Amino acid sequence: MEASELRRRAEEWRQADPDPETAAELAELIRREDWAELHDRFAQRLEFGTAGLRGVIGAGPNRMNRAVVRTTTSGLARYLKRVSPDASRRGVVVGRDGRRMSRELAEDTACVLAAEGIPALVFPKMAPTPLTAFATTHLCAAAAVMITASHNPPEYNGYKVYWGNGAQIVPPHDRGIASEIDAVGSAQRVRLLEPEQARRAGLWRDLPCSVERAYLDAILRLGLQRGPLELTVVYTAMHGVGGRLAEAAFREAGLRSFHPVPAQQEPDGAFPTVRFPNPEEPGAMDLATKLAEEVRADLVLANDPDADRLAVMARGADGRLRQLSGNEVGVLLGHYLLSEGGGAGRPLVITTIVSSAQLGQIARELGARYDETLTGFKWVANRAMELERTEGVRFAFGYEEALGYTVGTVARDKDGIGSALVFADLAEWCRRRGASVPGYLEEVQRRYGLYVSKQANFTFKGAEGAEVISRIMEGFRLSPPERIGELAVLAINDYRTQERRAGGEVRPLSLPQSNVISYELESGSRVTLRPSGTEPKIKYYFELRETPREAEDISVARGRAGSRLHELEEAFLILARSRGQP
Repeated sequence: MEASELRRRAEEWRQADPDPETAAELAELIRREDWAELHDRFAQRLEFGTAGLRGVIGAGPNRMNRAVVRTTTSGLARYLKRVSPDASRRGVVVGRDGRRMSRELAEDTACVLAAEGIPALVFPKMAPTPLTAFATTHLCAAAAVMITASHNPPEYNGYKVYWGNGAQIVPPHDRGIASEIDAVGSAQRVRLLEPEQARRAGLWRDLPCSVERAYLDAILRLGLQRGPLELTVVYTAMHGVGGRLAEAAFREAGLRSFHPVPAQQEPDGAFPTVRFPNPEEPGAMDLATKLAEEVRADLVLANDPDADRLAVMARGADGRLRQLSGNEVGVLLGHYLLSEGGGAGRPLVITTIVSSAQLGQIARELGARYDETLTGFKWVANRAMELERTEGVRFAFGYEEALGYTVGTVARDKDGIGSALVFADLAEWCRRRGASVPGYLEEVQRRYGLYVSKQANFTFKGAEGAEVISRIMEGFRLSPPERIGELAVLAINDYRTQERRAGGEVRPLSLPQSNVISYELESGSRVTLRPSGTEPKIKYYFELRETPREAEDISVARGRAGSRLHELEEAFLILARSRGQP
């Protein structure tokens, strides 16, 4: 794009920008003639999709800011009035986390909804994402908006949309909303009611504490054990918004000893003690681990900043803490709920195509209904409701390997607080059996096979980065491998073309279209690659199945599996570099 066109677009945006700070930021970029930065901000815009919006905070259409949120909310409101005529009666829930600008973006969301005649049902304080999802169905709202960037770095924020069923939106709603956003035009054209004016008109309604109370009551009913939890638990909110509710939930569950990490318990959008507020990142769990050793904790439980994810460390019989992977937590929760839980109807468990295949094996042996979806909990939740409706099954559990879990139907999204309670319940069950959580994991692995997994992420920022990611995906489509390392490729699932190719035959795939390729390999292993939907990354997922030998120490089998997994990863990365990866 020519400099003159960049200047014109930037000036036009600056004049319409409702935020003096981002307008001044843009004016400075224009003054410096920083064409590279302006190109990144104006050559494209944040795309509204099934994940809503997420991006770096700043001025311009390719950033998260008040202008973008106002036009987005205007489009959402218009769409709701077109397809959900009772939205003006049911209202839209508005929640927010503790990130920079979350309060302002939530306020703008509520003010635009009010101007469109749709009541904004607003959490007056910061709220965890699962609470917002719960409130949507609890209040029979038409939709919900959660202002959050989940576990992204501090410079990010986002806008997540839920439909009236309590799940994140899926097609056709994402496309319908995006079309209405396109028709809005400049942020200057968006109508707002001031907060006090909206309150007087009954179009801004602060949600009462009873909504939190109902959520707490619901997750407290999820556990299978009766009596107090005789455990010592360390918990970190990771500077997010889960701390207050998590502490209340564990206190009411009768936990013997609960130790929050003091420096990370209160919300702080700067995330001062972690470089990256994601429990999976190296160093993020250091303070929690240190406290756990001081108090000899049985469990370490960590939420991400909006409390929809859960990370777990557990102490084994050898006295050592071990961090469990997302797949290991998911497999343990799934096996526990299927083998020890009850309830009417055939239980249903769901995971995603990049999560461990082990849950499917467990479900089949225990007589449960099993299904897989595309990556993203929106697909898990919506598929669960579809199968409940069409097959009469009872949704018991769903998970994705990126630390996302939900138990039952309290929240139709990931729930890091409810899942933390149930995992503590699982640990108490282990304790009463005279076992440890790692010991329970070994039992499952010996019975169903040892599955080891790993993920590799590569970040390519900006418009040029998007081109790199596209080149890599196309390279694999144009030149599909016949082997990856020592393992032959048995089948290729291309979710963009919606085709499965195996043994010379091509069959259609039933899942929705998505830019994902999965290779099924010998011995139950697989490799999957996809661009991230929320970050400028391409992600590679590796899973390898190993069978422990009879009487073999499980650590030996894990070591052998880990070596083979590393070889699989290295072989695939060689292929990726030959197909366009820098």
